[in-house]
Amino acid sequence: MKSKAVFTKELLWDALSQTFVKLKPSVQVKNPVMFAVWIGSILTTVFWVVSLFGATDTGTGSGFILAVAVWLWVTVLFANFSEALAEGRGKAQASELRKTRGEVQSLRLKLPSWDSHSETVGSSALRKGDLILVEAGTLIPADGEIVLGAASVDESAVTGESAPVIREAGGDRSSVTGGTKVLSDRLIVRVSADPGQGFLDRMIALVEGSERKKTPNEVALTILLIALTLIFLVVTATLLPFSQYAVAQSGTGKVVSLTSLVALFVCLAPTTISALLSTVGIAGMNRLSAVNVLATSGRAVEAAGDVDVLLLDKTGTITLGNRMAHEFLGAPQVEISELAKAAYLASWADETPEGRSIVTLAKRQFHIPSPSFDGKDHKAIPFSAQTRMSGLDWNGSTYRKGALSAIEAWVSSLGGRFPDQVRDLTESAARSGATPLVVARDAQVLGIVVLKDIVKQGIRERFAALRQVGIKTIMITGDNAMTAATIAAEAGVDDFLADAKPEDKLALIRKYQAEGHMVAMTGDGTNDAPALAQADVAVAMNSGTQAAKEAGNMVDLDSNPTKLTEVVLVGKQMLITRGSLTTFSIANDIAKYFAILPAMFLVTYPGLAALNIMHLSSPSSAILSAVIFNALIIPTLIPLALKGVAYKAQSAIYLLRKNLLIYGLGGLALPFVGIKLIDILLTGKV
Repeated sequence: MKSKAVFTKELLWDALSQTFVKLKPSVQVKNPVMFAVWIGSILTTVFWVVSLFGATDTGTGSGFILAVAVWLWVTVLFANFSEALAEGRGKAQASELRKTRGEVQSLRLKLPSWDSHSETVGSSALRKGDLILVEAGTLIPADGEIVLGAASVDESAVTGESAPVIREAGGDRSSVTGGTKVLSDRLIVRVSADPGQGFLDRMIALVEGSERKKTPNEVALTILLIALTLIFLVVTATLLPFSQYAVAQSGTGKVVSLTSLVALFVCLAPTTISALLSTVGIAGMNRLSAVNVLATSGRAVEAAGDVDVLLLDKTGTITLGNRMAHEFLGAPQVEISELAKAAYLASWADETPEGRSIVTLAKRQFHIPSPSFDGKDHKAIPFSAQTRMSGLDWNGSTYRKGALSAIEAWVSSLGGRFPDQVRDLTESAARSGATPLVVARDAQVLGIVVLKDIVKQGIRERFAALRQVGIKTIMITGDNAMTAATIAAEAGVDDFLADAKPEDKLALIRKYQAEGHMVAMTGDGTNDAPALAQADVAVAMNSGTQAAKEAGNMVDLDSNPTKLTEVVLVGKQMLITRGSLTTFSIANDIAKYFAILPAMFLVTYPGLAALNIMHLSSPSSAILSAVIFNALIIPTLIPLALKGVAYKAQSAIYLLRKNLLIYGLGGLALPFVGIKLIDILLTGKV
């Protein structure tokens, strides 16, 4: 599933229509700060209507009241538009997913066997537990677990990736998703969800984002914003009796108008962050879905931003996933080129990734040509788990490559002797965390091929960046402690857990959580489900079992375990974006207070003209300029809220300084500049 463009014509029109739908009181009351602005808009509108019938708001003209009312409504509409735009992006992504869902005809079986009696039914008639037969060229009608068979499956309709994947019964790659297509062979699948409750249906609901609940940090921030709003409300309300008292005592000046006070309150209230708060949260989920990771809630995304312990599988996450040929080590009196040629021939029929890597290494180092049989008798010996060897019988010689015990038995059967020096080489390689494979030609042992886990390029730097922001990385592997220690040192992780069993993973997560840490983990197997359910951020692979996907609070559609680090960075970006906008909003409010208050109270205290450092033309132009600026700043920041503030791995102190410097000082300076420019445009006076 690929994200649509940020702004499309359809998206903008839909957001525009939803902007007016959201004017309903039941929607507005969900955001207390903007609800107060909504009430202020209604009040100023009432003031304007009343002014048309001759009633005056302490001498304020109806034109000024109308202008303030209009711009207060614009403020509310811009806030609605920002939220509708964020929700619209999620709905646009959901519409792409809906295209993959539809009524699909399927064969429902009585028994889990190829020759079982079957009946043709629509996908809507399938129920959890039903057995279905899916053949090459047909769509999988529902989510399920493969109980029989193996096949190549095209999952591009869900993941957006064109490369097909292998799905087979048993193991951790037995889960299939409704809407994907079988390309080869056939499968018998047990349906795992009733209609409307499948994985695809849950994804659609998630990416729409409209039902996203507030996270704990959002709730705390909302409480803070409400408290600030109440403080500003009290401050604004006390200005009226203060103004009345001052006029009564001095006998000069005018009482400040109610319209001006409503406008002042709206300008002082933290409307900027309140209008964009939900946008930041929804956009966080959308940013994850843009990289094909679906979060079950905003809580999961936010928790990712607070993660300080990261658990990662070794195979496929830290390493490339298969051990690769690293070097040839010869027996005494054996040339390395001779060993490499024998290893090449012994691996010629070995189609495993390890066997292919030996062929590649031999070609690269010694330019060994492919064997030319020219009608000569030859016999290829593919690798098998039973013999633990592969080989080639050709040109009167036998070539074998495999585990020490297997080659030793082979050489002994031919009357040969296994050299002690080669045994020492295998033991040394094993102690270093590598896997040694012995190579023999006939009854002669030629040496070993050293296979190593290849750590992914750049992974060490990635872990270093995570360490810089206070995240501890822990590698989890079923390998022995010696091998684990070697890979951990090469990859640069902070710690490792070797010989890991499901209960060990669970215990490790609970240990760190008991110490107050936020723990993230990735997994794809049923054996990972307990640990995924326990972790604060649990990314399940889409290729994994249903149990793993249901236990996690995120699902990676691409089944790429390294996405876990991206999830953490997106979470941190969301938190930093919210913090930056909050800093900007509060600094903005402070600046607006000192920018417009002196000008506004000139009607009461003409002596305050000395404090009108911005030289705003009049009290009415000052108030109107501030209201217009307050409205325009919201749509200006919508792209930032949707895209997020750029995040780099830096210390918390540095990030705080940068945040205050850019968004704090920027929030203080921008209102002075913006209000003055608007005042000039309104009055034509510099």
